[in-house]
Amino acid sequence: MWDSSNLSLSAQEQKELAKRITSFLSQYTYLSESYIIEFFTEDLWHKLPVSWQSVLQHLSYYQIAELLIDAGHGHRRYPSVWPLSLLAFRATAHSLAFPRSSRRSQTRPDAQAKPEEFQENQNQSSLLTHAFRKHVKPKKQHEIRKLGTLVKKLCEQTECNRVVDVGSGQGHLTRYLSFGLGLSVTAIEADPALVAMATKFDGQLLCALDKERRKKKKFASEPSSSQACPRHVAGWVDPKASWEVFMQQLGIDPADGEDSFAPCKKRLRSPEHTADAAVLEGDVQREMVLTSLHACGDLSPTLLRHFVQCPHIRAITSVSCCYMKLTTKEQPAPPGVLRHPNTSQLDPEPRVRDFGYPMSVHVRGLPGHQLSYKAREGACHAMEDYVVRLREESALLRTHCYRAALEVFITDSRPDLRRAGIQTLKKAHLLTFNEYAHLGLARVGLPPSLLLDKGRLDAMLAQERRVVVFFSLALLLAPVVETLVLLDRIIYLQENGLHSQLVPLFDPKFSPRNFVLVAQKTPE
Repeated sequence: MWDSSNLSLSAQEQKELAKRITSFLSQYTYLSESYIIEFFTEDLWHKLPVSWQSVLQHLSYYQIAELLIDAGHGHRRYPSVWPLSLLAFRATAHSLAFPRSSRRSQTRPDAQAKPEEFQENQNQSSLLTHAFRKHVKPKKQHEIRKLGTLVKKLCEQTECNRVVDVGSGQGHLTRYLSFGLGLSVTAIEADPALVAMATKFDGQLLCALDKERRKKKKFASEPSSSQACPRHVAGWVDPKASWEVFMQQLGIDPADGEDSFAPCKKRLRSPEHTADAAVLEGDVQREMVLTSLHACGDLSPTLLRHFVQCPHIRAITSVSCCYMKLTTKEQPAPPGVLRHPNTSQLDPEPRVRDFGYPMSVHVRGLPGHQLSYKAREGACHAMEDYVVRLREESALLRTHCYRAALEVFITDSRPDLRRAGIQTLKKAHLLTFNEYAHLGLARVGLPPSLLLDKGRLDAMLAQERRVVVFFSLALLLAPVVETLVLLDRIIYLQENGLHSQLVPLFDPKFSPRNFVLVAQKTPE
């Protein structure tokens, strides 16, 4: 049905893959759990096997990309003999991760090119009309078109015209599903400001489509825009709440079959759509397709649990992000996760089945399945973008070493400021280290004029290549960690009698979190 990453794996093979991944990752926690800013303070280089150090320290940036990170099987010219343990590490990391490119994109001659829809104009998808590109960045244009098309197919297969878009933000996907593909859509978003913005953009799109229709009278090549306005709901989806509560948030009473999911009455004025309107206004069925584009942290696991438990959700497409914000038994309240004031409180002894990871009984029982905050945060990094930087020997690469060196001076002065969040300094790679340090120290409340030992600083900056090599080794594990998180969800669905597919739907060079988990229930 789709170009799926896990289509060829049986249920048993999926479980075996999870076991192999946990075993592999447990051997390299010194990489996956290391913070690159602590390269000097924790002497990370010397945590590598001595045999690795000797062959890696002299690699050029281009060689790091070609010999270490690139998963291709082309001819490689090694500047020296690599130890078998390093070759095995690289090969295993590549083999255990789900392929992030579709079969078609793997055969595309120009591996660095943007998707074909942006060849004429790098900021505008040629496959979306202007009305659906307004206010939408190119990356999001690519995503809403691809995901919208998939959701439409799911609706056709399940004979379900109703879609719920969770975490809808400014409503870009919602509008494409509704006005572009003719689906009945409810969007739920926690931020009321974004809901207001989405409603405003809905109105602008209606006006734009109305103008086009009046000007051209008939636009045969356009998708039907006869659908009612999407309905926007301001609400926070509580991971601890039941699917019945979720349905009530959407305006649906799970007890009686009636709902307030009524489309708004404003439509494009066109007499041929009168029959359509009558049907929609009388539609009170509760069956729906659930979708979410880059749902953060526990939101994706929550929606999958609702899909399993709620009889009215026929299918789901789930695109995740922010794996570090997943709750775990070891870390039930990850840093940076804000709890809604009305959410249920943390249980004194929370049930393991309520955490964002792991979801499946199988993965939960595997030795070494635990993933630290740092390992999960690393899984969000964009390997494809980093490879481009390496091949171009980008000056952006020096910021790793800058920050690691600055950490030495910060912790020497104030040990309590270890791993202090400096955030991104604009155009840091164009600054001298002293200029960088002046800005960074001010952000953590230290005097910008803090005395920096020049000899010590020069010795650290001379190790820039080692810093990049270590970061690249850790980056090799990122797709493996992501694969384990997603595989856990596939196995969870499998344990509940539901088949799913993992589809590398988006171009990974354009949209790093490109996997879509797709599942649907077969009629009984």
